[in-house]
Amino acid sequence: MHIVLVEPEIPPNTGNIARLCAATRSTLHLVEPLGFKLDDTQMKRAGMDYWEHLTWHRWKNWGAFKQSLPTEARLWWIESGGPRAYTEALFAPADYLVFGRETAGLPARLLAENPDTWLRIPMFNPAARSLNLSNCVALVLFEALRQQGFPGGS
Repeated sequence: MHIVLVEPEIPPNTGNIARLCAATRSTLHLVEPLGFKLDDTQMKRAGMDYWEHLTWHRWKNWGAFKQSLPTEARLWWIESGGPRAYTEALFAPADYLVFGRETAGLPARLLAENPDTWLRIPMFNPAARSLNLSNCVALVLFEALRQQGFPGGS
């Protein structure tokens, strides 16, 4: 699996997601601009010593990331307001799960261009604005891995 963070802003979230990717053998893609420096101590602390076990890429912008994709790549856009819940998707091992900035989410243009692969995580309290980004990544990634029978897991 591939986890894509578009312009992440909060170092501990990215560190937690890096740790999750290392533990699940998922590839992490960081799309700039980043809201922090990669040597941020909070990010390193959250990621612990997992960075050396992580496959990750840093992209200068969305265009550079998009050009790197294999032609058969399938991207799933995880953002509130999506027409389907993430549990309704059928994930494959080479899929890309795309998440936006903590304060602004994914660009509306990308969501409008991809309504068939735009997924939401249900929230039941209308007063709750959002969930933590690292929690969202964990929810959707583990659903995708569950569908695949937790390949290579113990």
